Amino acid sequence: MRVRELAVEGSFEFSIPRFPDDRGFFISPFLGSAFTETCGWAPFPLAQSSFSMSRAGVARGMHYTATPPGNAKYVYCAHGKALDIVLDIRVGSPTFGRWDTVVLDPAEPRAVYFPVGVAHGFVAQTDDTIMTYLMTGEYVQENELALHLFDRELGLPVPAESAPLLSERDRVAPTLAEARSANLLPHYERCREIEAAFGARSPHPPTMGTPQSRRRAS
Repeated sequence: MRVRELAVEGSFEFSIPRFPDDRGFFISPFLGSAFTETCGWAPFPLAQSSFSMSRAGVARGMHYTATPPGNAKYVYCAHGKALDIVLDIRVGSPTFGRWDTVVLDPAEPRAVYFPVGVAHGFVAQTDDTIMTYLMTGEYVQENELALHLFDRELGLPVPAESAPLLSERDRVAPTLAEARSANLLPHYERCREIEAAFGARSPHPPTMGTPQSRRRAS
């Protein structure tokens, strides 16, 4: 399993081996050893596993969990194809306001780890796109927040003219600046403290290389 650090500090892309034969194919989206080697702590404290199905053109996001309690996620696409987006909204983070994208597709399987405090969204590119989530916390409605996908200051790679299908919650979500003004954003150090509590961290976490810089929000 190959690993690449994304432009958002603490987030990683996992390239998953695919084993095809005349019956179909077999993949293992999550390997505890690869996760531990990358993130420096173990085991992944699974509290909830979920999946969503979306038709082509559906956009979900940008979603995040109030911190505390915080929530880390490991996400992959079991069927279909999606443009997955990670956005750093942790106040005080060295990559605050940066985003990165990964195409998730079982034909070339990848998964993405989202650390505590970052926002996640995706755009389904085919019908019946199934996104699967491993989460460190259970869903609690009042803790789940959203940011506007078309916030011009963020410049996320989802053109408004493509008219993606959004939920009412996502249509009325605040911008990053509005959420920050309302003190709704997570703080980087608190996010790191919550993540560290999941397990003993290595004193020298692995370095996965220098991520390509993305646009920083003002």
